[in-house]
Amino acid sequence: MVDTTIGVAVIGAGMAGRAHAAAYRAAGGVYGPGLPPVRLVAIADLNEGFARDTARRFGYERAETDWRALLADPDIDAVSVVVANPLHREIVEGLLAAGKHVLCEKPLAPDVEDAQAMVAAAHGSGRVAAVGFTFRRSPAINAIRRELATGSIGRSLHFNGHYWCDYGCDRGAPMSWRYKGGPGTGALADVGSHLVDLAEFLCGPLTSVRGAALATFIAERALPLGAAVGHAATATSDVREPVENEDLVTFTASFASGATGTFSASRVAYGLPNPLGFEVFCETGAATYDLARAGEFGFIDGSAPATTTGYRTVLVGPEHPYLSGGLPMDFPGVNYGQSDLFIFQARAFLEQVGGVDGLPQCPTFADGLHNLRLLSAVVTSARSGGAEVAIEQTMTSPPRPS
Repeated sequence: MVDTTIGVAVIGAGMAGRAHAAAYRAAGGVYGPGLPPVRLVAIADLNEGFARDTARRFGYERAETDWRALLADPDIDAVSVVVANPLHREIVEGLLAAGKHVLCEKPLAPDVEDAQAMVAAAHGSGRVAAVGFTFRRSPAINAIRRELATGSIGRSLHFNGHYWCDYGCDRGAPMSWRYKGGPGTGALADVGSHLVDLAEFLCGPLTSVRGAALATFIAERALPLGAAVGHAATATSDVREPVENEDLVTFTASFASGATGTFSASRVAYGLPNPLGFEVFCETGAATYDLARAGEFGFIDGSAPATTTGYRTVLVGPEHPYLSGGLPMDFPGVNYGQSDLFIFQARAFLEQVGGVDGLPQCPTFADGLHNLRLLSAVVTSARSGGAEVAIEQTMTSPPRPS
């Protein structure tokens, strides 16, 4: 960076867009000195009310209704793209061509072909191009990953993961972009993309998927009469359109290590708003995680005598990744939530932009492309009656924790 500040903007003022906006505001206050000052420049959203409200709430200098207004602004160095998946490619390619660094929400693109083009654009830009797999920043998940990497509980045998949500349960909820796009763009892309990324983050690359099934239970939805943030309700019209993608996906998979994976992702898990969870069973122990209890994880090994053996709850603290310096009160037992992961991610992205050697770097566009190839394999398996489908090995694995 030539300038002494990093000017940031966010495109998209919805649910996740606000998380990015808040994270940039907080990023300079974690992990101590080293990061150039962050200037909060602009929020862009087609809905002017959303853009203005988000800019006001989080201290940005202005609001825009057209993302193209950011392209020629010399005050903007880095931009988060947090809009509907089908819009990612045009916006990201425009930003990279304008010399901006980009953090794009997952999934990187609506399909593999668009993602390949975005990877090519990133390679030619010389700019940081990152994907928002936010759960890679979880202290608890990284603590589990560290145990797996050291081999303290032996080789991984079975990863069992789920990401269950209930935002699609209400038949009266309006049609939105989340219900359009064809098989694989529903629950699989929306939340399943996080789940399979975490599986590989913990247990290494997946080599094949099989037994995939996609199911849609609510076949049509009414068109909205107004705009809503995230999954919020709004009035609907009498016009109904077909739902084009899945409410539920299940599949099994094989890891290069020889481990087996079992997965399910849903947007119709009644009464469960946002639970991501998994178990990793190894040769001499196991670990468990539940996002509803984000600041802890379950762990068992062979260290206890038979009379007292069993899973123990480990409270995440400063001796685990990301906590020291990452919270205002980085003390054992002081908890954190999902919003804090966006702060850790924003700090890592800004360090890359500013040339600061600090946190582990963000996943790249190549990682986002790999993720989409994996999701595509799941869809192919489902269309083939559950047949086994090999996954092209393009994963750029992050360095193992020390």
